[in-house]
Amino acid sequence: MNILELHHVRVNYLGRDIFTDITYALGDRDRIGLVGPNGAGKSTLIKLIMGMIAPESGHIVRHGAQHLGYLPQDIELPSGMTLLEVAMILPPQLKAIEAELAAIEAKLAEPEVYGHPSRLQKVLTEQEQVLARYDRLNGPRHASQVKKLLSILGFTAGDYDLPSESLSGGQKKLIKIVQLSVAAPNILLLDEPDNHLDVDGKQNLERFINQYPGCVLIVSHDRYLLDEVATKIIELENGKLTEYIGNYTAYTTEKELARLRQQQAYIAQQKEIARIEAAIARFELWASMVVDERHIKQARSRRKMLDRMEANGEIIEKVVDPRMMNLSITGSRGSKEALSLKELGMAFDDDLLFYDVNFLLRHGERVGLVGANGVGKSVLFKLILGQLQPYEGTVKIGPSCTVGYYSQEHQTLVPWLDRTPLDLIRDLKTGSEGQAVSFLTNMLFKYQQVRQPIRTLSGGERSRLQLAILMLQEPNLLLLDEPTNNLDIASVEVLEKTLDEFQGSILTISHDRYFLDRVVDRIIELRDGTLFTYEGGYTDYANEALKVT
Repeated sequence: MNILELHHVRVNYLGRDIFTDITYALGDRDRIGLVGPNGAGKSTLIKLIMGMIAPESGHIVRHGAQHLGYLPQDIELPSGMTLLEVAMILPPQLKAIEAELAAIEAKLAEPEVYGHPSRLQKVLTEQEQVLARYDRLNGPRHASQVKKLLSILGFTAGDYDLPSESLSGGQKKLIKIVQLSVAAPNILLLDEPDNHLDVDGKQNLERFINQYPGCVLIVSHDRYLLDEVATKIIELENGKLTEYIGNYTAYTTEKELARLRQQQAYIAQQKEIARIEAAIARFELWASMVVDERHIKQARSRRKMLDRMEANGEIIEKVVDPRMMNLSITGSRGSKEALSLKELGMAFDDDLLFYDVNFLLRHGERVGLVGANGVGKSVLFKLILGQLQPYEGTVKIGPSCTVGYYSQEHQTLVPWLDRTPLDLIRDLKTGSEGQAVSFLTNMLFKYQQVRQPIRTLSGGERSRLQLAILMLQEPNLLLLDEPTNNLDIASVEVLEKTLDEFQGSILTISHDRYFLDRVVDRIIELRDGTLFTYEGGYTDYANEALKVT
């Protein structure tokens, strides 16, 4: 059953059409994955559904009582509270009802009410009605429901007293999801809910979404998550919305088949149009030579045929592949043993992070480093890069290796934040300004962006700039810390293809399970202070390791 419908909706922002003519319906049990390139308007569509922005034209139809919950990309929680206290914050509806009940109780204590039977009965009837609304919103069960949801999302009673300020970005998102869902909205809108979550957190989120009793619409670049939860994929591109039934893998398969069918139909139609136009030219030539009215009518008839095809929208458009970043990472052949860790240990004060870590990365190997947030993956990278000194053991990088480092939080760009991408590229590589601009536009930077300070760039733009730096460094050993964060799916797929063609060695930290399946041939997990090794990609690791743990 449809609970919300968009009809021919158009949205314009600062003179630019974000959507032109969107018609779509949300069903009461849909699990919808919303995908599309950065800047296509995915967050705008969610705000439109929420009623936070109004359409320029078209209309939205809401069926029945509407209660929507919205998780934005950036979350801030109140400070000075514990995790449980934040999670227990009442939804606005419940808070309002509790205020009503408090006011009613105050009335009942007034002599002019409890001493007057008819007035007393009126207030008691009002109280009964408000209590019924309170019950429908799970007011009496609020606390138990919060704890149940916290458990589903991976929190334990031992986490309840954690200060809100100490929570990670991923944990903050999960707490906000608890606050939203305890109010039982019939439409839950989640904008990048999986950002900053480790693998366990993502699996808990998937379980929650699959169990949720209402409609869930998710904006996510995590293809594995979309495979696990989505029953429909809607693609927003060039102001248009296209629906595909099934999960992300079904969507990519169907989209490619549709692209091939359109290309074949386009070629066939172009041949037919060429044949008709040749006939028109032939009849017009004959008519000019012999002034034959029959030839003129035949030429006119075929011209009308082409005009009708165009007027009726029957002309098939040529398939134009979307513009992708032009990424290629090459370097000279490195050492046979690219990276070696021997009996490595690291501690901060009396807190032992890991110990006796042994690892060898050979030339040409691709290894994924996984583990829960906080186990020390990024610290291990800092030891490899020489940014930290180990408590014990040794780190050795092959003498012929050139390291290319991709930082999760874009720390490599910090010295350049007040300068422009153009400044950065020209300092790293000699050449003309025009060559530097061309290089950056091939990485999907707009002409104006190359001359604005790097600090004004979005997360996705900074990620592409870091990849551009890797290209110029020509490394043969890549250390990649969450390289898919902030990139849209199209850019991630370009990165995957580039890494597949890369001739050197790769060690990558990633929570992107789809990426790990496509890129690495070995997984190492940092757990309980040591490394565990698994052959294959993420799926092989999950089948072997997660069922045990």
